[in-house]
Amino acid sequence: MILGMTTSTFTIVHVLISLVGIATGFVVVYGLLTGKRFDGWTAIFLVTTILTNLTGFLFPVEHLLPSHIVGIISLVVLSVALLARYGRHMERSWRWIYIVCAVLALYLNVFVAVVQSFMKIPAVHALAPTQKEPPFLVVQLVVMAIFVGIGTFAVKKFRIEPVSVPAAWKSSKAS
Repeated sequence: MILGMTTSTFTIVHVLISLVGIATGFVVVYGLLTGKRFDGWTAIFLVTTILTNLTGFLFPVEHLLPSHIVGIISLVVLSVALLARYGRHMERSWRWIYIVCAVLALYLNVFVAVVQSFMKIPAVHALAPTQKEPPFLVVQLVVMAIFVGIGTFAVKKFRIEPVSVPAAWKSSKAS
């Protein structure tokens, strides 16, 4: 039992949270590439990606696994993304720091999804049963190249508008 759920139920919940994180992450990245903030989608992406990492640590294991290392890296990246987005409001260099961290967090989530696909989907598993075969390596390199490209374009394209001060604040400051 994990958090009062059977391991299989907990696994389903973990996978669903992961899929929501990936889907909303792509919406956020689309926004970065088109100059739109998508504040609500961003909050869902960040929360579900954090939850994905945290729930990943709750599976019963006897030693540290590569997935734990990826989870730790992802949580550090997400902490910086939260600071850049909400603490520093993406001002000056915090804009590109946020973009790089958001894209990297999504990449790490997709990286794990690819690993899991090669482990759990029989047809894909047959292509690379040990995950050391060329099909696995090629897929991971292609995914990485795509995310490097996305991140590069997002840093160049995403410009945020200055934060506007509400009119009520302007009139009260003048008094």
